[in-house]
Amino acid sequence: MQLELKQIVPIPLKDKFSKRGSDIWNNNLHFSKGEWIKIKAPSGTGKTTFIHIIYKLRHDYEGTVLWSNNELTKIAGDDLAQLRQKNISVIFQDLRLFPNVTARENIELKRVLQTPFYEKNMIDAMAERLGVSHILDQRAGLCSYGEQQRIAIIRALIQPFDWLIMDEPFSHLDQENIGKAAALIAEECTKRKAGFMLTDLDEDSHFKYTKVLNL
Repeated sequence: MQLELKQIVPIPLKDKFSKRGSDIWNNNLHFSKGEWIKIKAPSGTGKTTFIHIIYKLRHDYEGTVLWSNNELTKIAGDDLAQLRQKNISVIFQDLRLFPNVTARENIELKRVLQTPFYEKNMIDAMAERLGVSHILDQRAGLCSYGEQQRIAIIRALIQPFDWLIMDEPFSHLDQENIGKAAALIAEECTKRKAGFMLTDLDEDSHFKYTKVLNL
């Protein structure tokens, strides 16, 4: 599954971005399945806006986004649902967990949207690796933000995907837990021959990136 960006720029930030260099905004880019992409971006340069554009949560932009040669603005209804359930998984910066159900239920809701990619026991296996087994049956809203981040990572990995989209997925984790999470993500992407796109503020060595771009 390929992603193409053709001269995209957020309309509310158009004037701001036209005055500064960017590897993403106002450029033509092509990403192939299996590439591991780091997008380095200081605060205020549109990391979350970019994620929301390519996931079709924002429409206020110029340019064209194509998934496998299909223009994103024309993908809707069941086709959009299938794209999000089978091809693109996402870890939002604000996580978007349901606070009043358990961590396990948050993950399970995503696991069963399609013919399950993994059996139920994989939830426990991933939770054990990321050190959150003890909070699986606790309401998500009672978990610390770092715990919630790890639950959101498991939720994203439990579904099928060709691309994993991550918006600052490690912002509240210490180095030890970042290492565990990065290893699990790399393993899952390698297993599926999937690509990922990760936004973050700074340089890092968490992955062997195919490309590093500045937003």
